[in-house]
Amino acid sequence: MNAFTRNTLILLLGLLLGVSLAIARGVLAEKPQQNAVAGLPLETVRTLSEVFDKIKHNYVEDVEDKALLDNAISGMLTGLDPHSTYLDAKAFEELRVGTTGEFGGLGIVVGMEDGFVKVISPIDDTPAQRAGVKAGDLIIRLDEKPVKGMSLDDAVKMMRGKPGSEIELTIVRKDEDQPLKFNITRDRIRVKSIKARMLEPGYAYVRISQFQERTGKELHNAISKLKKENKGPLKGMVLDLRNNPGGLLDASVMVSDTFLERGTVVSVKGRTEDNKLSQAATPGDILKGAPIVVLVNEGSASASEIVAGALQDHKRAVIMGQKTFGKGSVQTVIPLGNNSALKLTTARYYTPSGRSIQAEGIVPDIELEHLQVAAKDDNGFKPLKEADLSGHLENRKGAGRKNADKPKNGDLLALASDDYPVYEALNLLKGLNLLSQK
Repeated sequence: MNAFTRNTLILLLGLLLGVSLAIARGVLAEKPQQNAVAGLPLETVRTLSEVFDKIKHNYVEDVEDKALLDNAISGMLTGLDPHSTYLDAKAFEELRVGTTGEFGGLGIVVGMEDGFVKVISPIDDTPAQRAGVKAGDLIIRLDEKPVKGMSLDDAVKMMRGKPGSEIELTIVRKDEDQPLKFNITRDRIRVKSIKARMLEPGYAYVRISQFQERTGKELHNAISKLKKENKGPLKGMVLDLRNNPGGLLDASVMVSDTFLERGTVVSVKGRTEDNKLSQAATPGDILKGAPIVVLVNEGSASASEIVAGALQDHKRAVIMGQKTFGKGSVQTVIPLGNNSALKLTTARYYTPSGRSIQAEGIVPDIELEHLQVAAKDDNGFKPLKEADLSGHLENRKGAGRKNADKPKNGDLLALASDDYPVYEALNLLKGLNLLSQK
């Protein structure tokens, strides 16, 4: 590379960085463009130009200049933290589509850990979830290609593909002696943010699988339908945020505000004034103070932790389950001029009491182990009761308490077997109601 070419490359790199900062300045409030260029470490930029030259002349295959520069930009971002990244035009469009609730792939939210792809959480009713992929799994191979050394973007691109096509994931899982293999068929992922049903008269169950643009409105609609089905106010609700990887900050604020009358929901603190804000609740609790139990686990991240933290700090809900993922940072998507974008970590968020969840997570009020229960085998023996004794006195006050509204014992056993944390949450809601009546 001659002196003219090298100096031109240095100038282009300087301009590239300067233009990028100028575009982002409205969001990040960085220093003016000329100061950013003047402050560049020229020795390091010269080293970069030398590396560029060596690759162009010595790499085993010819590489386009654009590809090298795109990789350099990606490297700048991935070296910052696991959540900052460069989004080319295709990745940027996929991100925008993903927040609306429909995209292609396997249905898992992933991050990087020690050079491997870590499953933050599988999305409900997707190929990965149905195949048995779990939060905390480490993906070490995609088909026969090792993940070690692969960028997160490249790994995600490999996992995406035409619906109907297959991919084999090799996974390392805690407490498993050998790697596990999953053959998964890709599908069009349509994420339904809200699922809701009545557990028994008076007690509702609402599951939020991801925080999308429509989540707040869908939550209101779902609870309104449950009230009509119950033919009256609800006595309590289980809010299930397990394996919810997060999503949009605004959606998490709207969900929290649904149950809060007043006070701070979340505060965001970054380096600049543009990245500092505090979100407050507005009057109106859709449940009118009825108790809430929020279920969380290690797959509950980001926006899920905002909701759990807000309801916990305001003592509006009991948090039950396992310690959450611990993602307490905020990413801002900054569009660039070529239809690409930066997803840049710009702030940390804090719960109403001022707690930072980053790398710490939300500690449940009541911790539950990963358990699965089954009904005890019936040996045909029934314990002796007063009513079985010969000549026992009759109850002259009638049949006692009415049981018309109580669930059948078999329904409770099925719930305990299918989803033990929901069963425990329901029992807790009943106990809270009894205490409030006394």
